[in-house]
Amino acid sequence: MNRSLLRRLVPAALAGLLLAALPAAAQTSAPAASTRDGSHDFDFELGTWTTSLRYLANPLSPDPDRWIDYRGTSIVRAVMDGQANLVELDVAGAPGRIRGLSLRLYNPQTRQWNLNFANMRSGQLTTPVFGGFDAAGRGLFYGQDNVDGRVVLVRFVITPEGRDTIRFVQSYSADAGASWQDNWIAVDRRR
Repeated sequence: MNRSLLRRLVPAALAGLLLAALPAAAQTSAPAASTRDGSHDFDFELGTWTTSLRYLANPLSPDPDRWIDYRGTSIVRAVMDGQANLVELDVAGAPGRIRGLSLRLYNPQTRQWNLNFANMRSGQLTTPVFGGFDAAGRGLFYGQDNVDGRVVLVRFVITPEGRDTIRFVQSYSADAGASWQDNWIAVDRRR
């Protein structure tokens, strides 16, 4: 990730943490800032989607991985002339239902997005991740989160796979970015 870009993307304290933590390869792989208006970067996702979600029940645990499968719907709407969008997630699986809302906000000064998620069960927003899309259309976002009382790095990657399929992968790192463990994998297919 470009150091000057990272400083523009995220609050100073978080930028310092991420720069210190991420390996050199990760520091150069993030999307570069550009002069183009990225406020419509998520337009490809507008509409209604069938969502298949795999959720790791015990991320960063020494216990064996236990993945839980969910299936349902995501509805994506643009708001505020494209400088924001809302994602309504409603999926169900054997352990129950996940209902969530994602608020994505575009910052025209940094030309970057911040992604905020709220699980309706708790009614609270998670810490946002910050980033943008590269020339190939892949979104790469970084931030920090709390897992079982530990502050960890979080990476969220959005990869369009053609016009009608999008893959979302969230990963955690407890070792300052030396390794990442996927813990949320969703595939959306356009309805």
